[in-house]
Amino acid sequence: MDIQPITAQPPSRHDQLMHKAEELEATFLSEMLAHSGLGEMQGSFGGGQGEAQFSSFLRDEQAKLIVQQGGIGLAQLIFDSMVKAEDHAA
Repeated sequence: MDIQPITAQPPSRHDQLMHKAEELEATFLSEMLAHSGLGEMQGSFGGGQGEAQFSSFLRDEQAKLIVQQGGIGLAQLIFDSMVKAEDHAA
């Protein structure tokens, strides 16, 4: 039995740009969620320093999920701008 290696195609330049645009949208959304106070515990039942340190991980994942579900359209605007900038540079 001869096993053939699987050769994956490298992502296209457009795929790479869209991935980076989605990362930027997720970062933006994470910051906006942080400033909105999402996940902050009120009163004496807060998680203290541990909660404060790890809540950013939860916000980051929530922001990534928002982007995966379509986001707010920021990734597409960023992508279009990057493609336009590359086209003018070429």
